Amino acid sequence: MFLESLEEEEWQTPSLCAGWTVHHVLAHLALSTRQPFLSTMIRVARARGDFHRVEANLAVEYGRAYQPRELIAQLRETAGSPYRFPLSGPLDPLTDVLVHGQDIARPLGRERTMPRERVVPVLDYVWKATFYGARKRFAGLRFVATDADWSSGPAQSGVPEVRGPVDDILLLATGRGAGLTGLTGQGADEVAARMDRRKSATG
Repeated sequence: MFLESLEEEEWQTPSLCAGWTVHHVLAHLALSTRQPFLSTMIRVARARGDFHRVEANLAVEYGRAYQPRELIAQLRETAGSPYRFPLSGPLDPLTDVLVHGQDIARPLGRERTMPRERVVPVLDYVWKATFYGARKRFAGLRFVATDADWSSGPAQSGVPEVRGPVDDILLLATGRGAGLTGLTGQGADEVAARMDRRKSATG
């Protein structure tokens, strides 16, 4: 198993999620089928609706409580679990597994292949979801996957085109600048500029 192959020092490596180590990302994944709804929403209310901040704090706290080997065991126990956090969609668990897998693998210089037949429906879902804001962030651009049958944006003259692997486009759609590495096309620089502005706006 990929996670079991990580060395002890790798767990403290900063992940693609700002402020989270690889250990914290694993904690977030293990917590996903154990997260109580009511207490989470109380935290969100106290955080003035900042769900992202609450999720970040919970992952850090859960990571302090359990070592990586314990979290891996928890993740195995809940593999295939039908539980979803209330308010989440049917594809949210798969989105978490695919994207957070890259959050762990890429900073460590490890390759973790995502099956195309799973990435494409997840990318469709993420691209349209208000929660991620991809369509708004990349308005006026056309994205075309180079390794899968997927595209988004108007196919017309004057619209800058951005081409790249579907894995990288998924990372960009979920707000991760690491997806910039595989981009080509007229609109690639504009995507980088927009991601840079997003990073500046969020600190």
